[in-house]
Amino acid sequence: MPDDFRLDAPPFDRLGTDEQALLHGSREFLSLMMVRVRDAYLRQPLVVDGGMDLVSLCRLLAQQGQTHALVRDARDGAQRIGMFTTTDLRDALLRGVPPQELAVREVAQFDLVALPPDAELSEALLAMIRHRVHRVLVREGDEILGVLSQLDLMGFVSNHSHLIALQVEQAGSLDALKAAARQVDGLVALLQGGGARIELICGLVSELNRQIFARLWSFVAPAELVRNSCLLVMGSEGRGEQALKTDQDNALLLRDGYACPELAQSVRRFSEALTDLGYPPCPGEIMLTRPLWCQPLAGFRDSIRQWLYGAEPEGPLNLAIFMDARAVAGDAALLREARDHLHRILAGSDAFFARFVGAIEQFSEAGPWWARLAALGGREEPPFDLKKLGTFPIVHGARALALEARLDEVGTAARLRALATRGQLAQDLARDLVEVLHFLMGLRLRNHLRQKQLGLPLDNLLPLSSLGTLDRDLLKDALLIIKRFRQQLRLHYRLDS
Repeated sequence: MPDDFRLDAPPFDRLGTDEQALLHGSREFLSLMMVRVRDAYLRQPLVVDGGMDLVSLCRLLAQQGQTHALVRDARDGAQRIGMFTTTDLRDALLRGVPPQELAVREVAQFDLVALPPDAELSEALLAMIRHRVHRVLVREGDEILGVLSQLDLMGFVSNHSHLIALQVEQAGSLDALKAAARQVDGLVALLQGGGARIELICGLVSELNRQIFARLWSFVAPAELVRNSCLLVMGSEGRGEQALKTDQDNALLLRDGYACPELAQSVRRFSEALTDLGYPPCPGEIMLTRPLWCQPLAGFRDSIRQWLYGAEPEGPLNLAIFMDARAVAGDAALLREARDHLHRILAGSDAFFARFVGAIEQFSEAGPWWARLAALGGREEPPFDLKKLGTFPIVHGARALALEARLDEVGTAARLRALATRGQLAQDLARDLVEVLHFLMGLRLRNHLRQKQLGLPLDNLLPLSSLGTLDRDLLKDALLIIKRFRQQLRLHYRLDS
């Protein structure tokens, strides 16, 4: 990795033994992440007919030393592929039907996660974490090439992200969950040091964080409350654009008509436990401990209407926060209903959209930053705000265009690509904005890791003197692309009129 891409990169021979081992491991991990699935060890599965009884199947599995089998079964005139594992056998034995009379099609799982052979191992890792499965099917069209198992992948990535996910899943106490959560920042540093793409890092961390939040919620909330609510994360966490631990931007949607005597206690314990796990409270109190962010669906619908058409100054900000919401536990249908309600009542008001997108003007460019970057000569320069002058115009501009187009995508890159696909944003501009977003996210992560190493509080202020020549040139180009996007938003929403 070139030094220009590192804020702090001492020579290898100056590192301690443990640091050298960590760097060596991170390089191995990086090479792993770029391996194609087709080049990994794929187990050739045992394939059986869906009509085979369980006793015959178990005898066959024992003979071949297998723990799972693919199941081919005809349904409605079409062939479907499922999988039978020893977990399915356990569940089948609890049915009370003699196993010799039970067909494998009755207990096999047919909603398999599949990947093409050209996918990277990083995608397989992310799919296993996201869907909480131990195997993925590798197929090219209708041809099944094999099965990539968790155990085989764990041979590559043991002590990394999948192991953390397993620790979260198996955590039986807050202390055990805290131990798993503590490892996430170490994983981030390892991936960043190995040169992994920022979108991969943030994607993995977001999935791990959501599982941590869901597990924690199951500890502090009664099961009935979990079933009758939807726990949300918002902000950069909801968009999947945060790497290190971020503020507690969260909310709770309750099913209409449901009342929980332990609600106040549960949300308080959740927030306190998150703080203990290393996720600091939100300075703006965008948390489920605040009544605005802990409401029944009907009340939340009223709030959305007020944010759209009311006169409160915080309305557009609250709406922007809600647009980045993602469900992590409970009934996700409640979030879908709230989002559908937003789309139904949204009117094509130019005045509203101008007011909404106008937030990009609150952080104006304080002078020609690209000129200042080119003129750095060792003198003290004010730091560059990576959020206000960098990511925010992209994130909020894409958010406004997505709202106008009634898109359900949450991540900024996904919004930009969807807008380009629909012809509402030029393809080249959308591509450039995604690249700029990822570049700035990478700068922010490196800056945060540097601040953490120095024992400083994490913020978005980047010392310009810390940038190498290449990064200065890239930042200059990034600012020009952001300026172009701002100008397009001003014209589209008539902000200058």
